[in-house]
Amino acid sequence: MPAEALDETFLLTLSGNYDSDDSWKAVCELQKLGSRNVFDRAVAWCGSQEPLKRARGADILARIGNSAEHPHNRFPGESFAVISRMARYETESLPLASAIHAMGYLENAQAIDIMIEHRFHRDAKVRFALAAALGRFANDSLATPVLIQLAHDPDGVVRDWATFAIGECSDIDTPDVREALFRNLGDPFEDARQEAIAGLAKRKDSRVFPALIDSLREPDVPEIIIDAASTMLGQENVGNWYPSDFITALQEKFGP
Repeated sequence: MPAEALDETFLLTLSGNYDSDDSWKAVCELQKLGSRNVFDRAVAWCGSQEPLKRARGADILARIGNSAEHPHNRFPGESFAVISRMARYETESLPLASAIHAMGYLENAQAIDIMIEHRFHRDAKVRFALAAALGRFANDSLATPVLIQLAHDPDGVVRDWATFAIGECSDIDTPDVREALFRNLGDPFEDARQEAIAGLAKRKDSRVFPALIDSLREPDVPEIIIDAASTMLGQENVGNWYPSDFITALQEKFGP
């Protein structure tokens, strides 16, 4: 890519608000390009005086060089060195959240000790980043207690992602994990409640039965609930089943 076009693409990552489609399209374009030039400029932005530039630098490094043909970071060690330093010393919430998300994508287990230091962070965006990133290390013994803590976070989105991590991403089946999932069966945030159902169904915990039946009786039953019912029944070939068929089968197997 010519230097002028590269400059323009980097500037586009700063356009609009942080979550705008155009800015993220530019981030993805730079990641796909994945050149040493892109890497060096992203590293420089990670040291910028501007928080948004630091965040975008981390966003680019998170998956730089990733593609269908090359599904890994092109500069994994160098990217981790930069991002881990950001995660240790960053004081602004936005770039810190970006750094934590990036460490999840880098999938380097050395990141866990660094990330969990932020489990009590005041900003829900940082705690959300932590829940999402730790989901990639969900079977790690250091990650599990932090994810259980985040599964009871005041923020619903944080609870949702942490419940997903301990429920579906993790294969750990301990009383603490089950109790965290059971508690979230009553979560007022619908997505977190559904993840709790899925997590308990994966572990064939009969306490999920009433909540699962209630969810199957709702007007629009999401796929996650259908999958949870299939898991509880131990059946895979249920493509033509209606929610009422699942209810009947579950009641026959587990009682009314």
